[in-house]
Amino acid sequence: MGLKKVDKIIFGAGIYGLYFALQCSQKNQRIVVLEFESEAFSRASFINQSKVHNGYHYPRSFATAQKSAQYFERFSREFDFCINRRFKSIYGTSNLFSWVNARQFSQFCASIDVQCDETDAGTYFKEGYCDGAFETQEYSFDAMLLKTYFLTELSRYSNCEIIYNAKTNRIQQNSDHFEVALQNGEVIRSEFILNASYSCINQILNMAGLPVFDIKYELCEMILCQVSDKLKDVAITLMDGPFFSLMPFGNSGLHSLSTVTHTPHKTSLTALPTFDCQPGTQCSPRQLQNCNSCIHKPKTHWPYMHQLAKKYILDDMELTYVESLFAIKAILNASEIDDSRPTVIKQNSIQPNFYSILSGKINFIYDLDDIVNG
Repeated sequence: MGLKKVDKIIFGAGIYGLYFALQCSQKNQRIVVLEFESEAFSRASFINQSKVHNGYHYPRSFATAQKSAQYFERFSREFDFCINRRFKSIYGTSNLFSWVNARQFSQFCASIDVQCDETDAGTYFKEGYCDGAFETQEYSFDAMLLKTYFLTELSRYSNCEIIYNAKTNRIQQNSDHFEVALQNGEVIRSEFILNASYSCINQILNMAGLPVFDIKYELCEMILCQVSDKLKDVAITLMDGPFFSLMPFGNSGLHSLSTVTHTPHKTSLTALPTFDCQPGTQCSPRQLQNCNSCIHKPKTHWPYMHQLAKKYILDDMELTYVESLFAIKAILNASEIDDSRPTVIKQNSIQPNFYSILSGKINFIYDLDDIVNG
């Protein structure tokens, strides 16, 4: 197919990859986005809580909480078309196995200057299970609307190309450029690569012969469920230990349900993601496949997640299982100490430039602004 020369190559057509592609396209740079799947937003950008974080989850990591709050208003304003504000966001502090009590949570929210209005815990939680409940300010985003926006905007620029089903055979670093060879025979040359592939970040780095991140991988389940009328316009998060979170999933009419204990099914601590379910599939430490189409897709943890949520919420708040979505989550091992979730942008190579970004928060995309002109 020959050689193609561009200003920037981006691995991953999730929100980080497409946000960066749009910023660079607007500067008349020639961009190629390489997406392993057949469409954008096929993995973690879609399969998540759909929460626009405002810091509440991170009383043990002030830096993560503060940055969440910093970007919350900007993201909600700039992407207003995909934001669901039509619900109350309730945080409760458990009497059992919690790292934080009601007083500490209230003080923490004051320290990062976010809404935290005390409300009657008995409106949402069974008597004796929570020492406090608070109405907070947090929204849900609709990932499909966000995907449509980015793809529509990028279609206006002839200098940006997204290649789907892009299978990479080789990433070669030369004196002043990289060459990416695809399985279809195409070779793309550029002086700049952004690795925004999230759970595949180490696999891309390994292919390029560059040092990898110290991360762990979790095969996670996000449950979608229907809720009874009393929960239709409510999101509930129980802090801060083996907690659960139940909130509207964008504009779908469903709620997502996740728990700290049961959302992860499997964990890999190796540099490249290695799971016992990979043999006999196309998934491997060299290239992760999409868990949702895998023959070894895990059985749902719905019974355990449902039991945990029902332990705390009122009996007339009913949840009905609809489906499960699976994705691999990548977490810095250092973050396990204080539950922090920083965005890490690492320059792996200079002239030619190779950047990698690892982040688990949708509204942290603005951390990319500093390297748009890199």
